[in-house]
Amino acid sequence: MLLEEFDSNRNAVINAFDLIEPIQNFPQIAVSCFSRITFDRLLKELNGVPIATTGVANMEIPIYRVSYNGIEIALFISYVGAAGCVAVLEDLFAMGVEKIVLFGTCGVLDADIKDCSIIIPNVAVRDEGTSFHYATASDEINVNVKYQEEFIEILKSHKCSYTVGKVWTTDGIYRETREKVNKRKKDGCICVDMECSAVAALADFRGKEIFHFFYAADNLDNDNWDIRSLANSSNVLEKDRIALLAMELAAKIL
Repeated sequence: MLLEEFDSNRNAVINAFDLIEPIQNFPQIAVSCFSRITFDRLLKELNGVPIATTGVANMEIPIYRVSYNGIEIALFISYVGAAGCVAVLEDLFAMGVEKIVLFGTCGVLDADIKDCSIIIPNVAVRDEGTSFHYATASDEINVNVKYQEEFIEILKSHKCSYTVGKVWTTDGIYRETREKVNKRKKDGCICVDMECSAVAALADFRGKEIFHFFYAADNLDNDNWDIRSLANSSNVLEKDRIALLAMELAAKIL
């Protein structure tokens, strides 16, 4: 299998650090999300100032400097999907970031998990391709090996409900069949996303720290798919509150 051909050489033919120079006085920590509406509202609230730009082939991704609890933080929107997401995170590391707090939606495989409640993944099933270029082949990878306790303290202080468990990371958003969903549930997965296992592999490979959490959205644990708050325009005030939890964690762990 091609995905078993992991090469541990950290110097590839093309590297982010070859293309991007370190930026002087760049924030050491960054916060990122996937929702455009949530990002724009957070950026406006914190009066973000543009400091750099990265991107993928078909779009630019501006990076902003914000201040939260007296800490300077880089703020940017992440690309959806493992490959693009990881490439952009590589760029941020090249600019000078050492730690990242990343958050976004996930589908739930347990109907008892309430809409917009927090999920902290501790293990990810690697049903995507990107992670296999950053870590030896395996079915699963550990996630969030640091800062779980710190984040849970924040959640408890705000009386936020949360669940810790295994996530299924997949590239095939339209190939989450009922048979696969049932199998992943049997394997212990409580939710599904598209980036987590790859992000965890990147962090370990580069020796960086990434804390990645979710807020529950659509429900797959039903005979019929339930979109719940997956749409960006749903429950925006609750999502604003979740964004500030990410900012609070970033300020705490720097």
